[in-house]
Amino acid sequence: MVDAAALARVGTALADESRRRLLLALLAAPAYPSELAERLGLTRGNVSNHLSRLRDCGLVRAVAVGRRVRYEPADPKLAHALADLAALLPPAGRDGGEANRNRAIGDADDAAIPAGVLRG
Repeated sequence: MVDAAALARVGTALADESRRRLLLALLAAPAYPSELAERLGLTRGNVSNHLSRLRDCGLVRAVAVGRRVRYEPADPKLAHALADLAALLPPAGRDGGEANRNRAIGDADDAAIPAGVLRG
């Protein structure tokens, strides 16, 4: 079952380019906020705010390492899940019309979401 509220939180988190860049960097390797700020050309305050949003929606977690906090994906399956989701979408700049919708759902004629799949 897909939790609609959780899906909305993830969508909101991924809607921001800086948060997407931070998440992709963390999928490559756990990192400290100061490292992320330097690597991505963002301010530390901006990185902190974005990491907080990503943490609040459950995409990343903070791990205390001595007196510092390192960030990492909340679940090791996250990279695979995001890759699967991205594979369902047409490449950027291409028409995402009816043909792509049908391909993504297996060319089903009656493509309604079954009752009870979405909740929240």
